[in-house]
Amino acid sequence: MEQMKTVSQKFNHTLKTEQYLKQCQNFPQEGRHIMCHQNEKSLVVYQAFNKDIAEYAIKNQKFGGENYSFNRMSWIKPNFLWMMYRSDWAQKKGQEKILAIWISKENFFNNILHNAYSVKRQQREKIQDNKKGLDIRLQWDPDYDPNFKKQNRRAIQLGLRSQELLNFSDKYIEKIEDITGFVKEQEYNLRKFGVDQVEIPIETELIINDQILLEKLDMI
Repeated sequence: MEQMKTVSQKFNHTLKTEQYLKQCQNFPQEGRHIMCHQNEKSLVVYQAFNKDIAEYAIKNQKFGGENYSFNRMSWIKPNFLWMMYRSDWAQKKGQEKILAIWISKENFFNNILHNAYSVKRQQREKIQDNKKGLDIRLQWDPDYDPNFKKQNRRAIQLGLRSQELLNFSDKYIEKIEDITGFVKEQEYNLRKFGVDQVEIPIETELIINDQILLEKLDMI
């Protein structure tokens, strides 16, 4: 039987991983789902940055420094393979470092998801872009497999800016981990040996029982 291992065994990180092909058998095949690496109280979102921004974040366990702007929209992604698609396995310029960012579920639900606006929600609530409260954006995009084949399942990404981005950095983050080494190993395994040798962080669906929140997120 294949053994589950943790990134910490090789890369000094805490994310538990498992072969993609084993995990994907249990993934939803279609619809909108928030798939993430999680435990009882916290979950992980991913971001990709250049070396300078990433090193500041790791050292200080928050974002900032002369190369980081809180006025620009910064997108967080709970789904690992969506982050790999966006960064091309950490090979795109300015996205060479992949960070795993732990935040509490309480903050994720109450301060991010409830205040996230899709275009549909914005139109439904008749809110203009220049109104306060649109500092968190929501998008649903196709999920991907390790070879970047589109899936019928949709993955969420959330854009934060201004005060909400400051809150994320200063109040919501529990821990920031650099998982670039793990990412590069999986890209190598994919290229040399194929998808059956690729591991990803263990992802399960984030359960949402709040019907109002489901409507806000365009999930019903």
